[in-house]
Amino acid sequence: YQEAKQNLNDQMYTRAISILTDLETRYPFGPLSRQVQLDLIFAYFKSGRYDEALPSIDRFIRLNPNHPRLDYVLYMRGLVNMETGLNAFQEFFGMENADKDMEASRAAFADFKKLIKTYPESKYNEDAKFRMTQLLDKIAQHEIVIAEYYMRRAAYVAALNRCKYVLEYYQQSSAVKPALKIMIEAYDKLGLPEM
Repeated sequence: YQEAKQNLNDQMYTRAISILTDLETRYPFGPLSRQVQLDLIFAYFKSGRYDEALPSIDRFIRLNPNHPRLDYVLYMRGLVNMETGLNAFQEFFGMENADKDMEASRAAFADFKKLIKTYPESKYNEDAKFRMTQLLDKIAQHEIVIAEYYMRRAAYVAALNRCKYVLEYYQQSSAVKPALKIMIEAYDKLGLPEM
């Protein structure tokens, strides 16, 4: 276990994962079993192995519903889902990725919301709130991308509905102004200037 911890500290996550996995397999009920599982979740996250991190997180939550570090596990679940929703290539070049599927982003938002609601005194809440703001903006921007698509297809009522949804549920986001612009254009195209 000490070797695994040293590998984690040295950011040698693949080696740490190998050792921690062996420990978990050989000593599933040992005195360090819970800590090994927590370290494994962290190592999976840091190495970008999100498809392995989520099942580990869910299993930990299911098997340890009253663990004192459950707030950390929920926070990690939010981080993993948030990273799953990102595209490193698009992020590196500063490209917009709001046209992607938002399922992972919505799951991350729900994870952070659950963390804040369930553990109001958690030290992870401040960062979770910040990330929720980012996610809210991203999800709202996704609705704008869809509304713009509908406008290009002359589906003005559908575009209006998307924009109304943004105004109703994402009032704090930066997508409100573009939503209003699209609504004005859509009402003009429909011949409803009074709207």
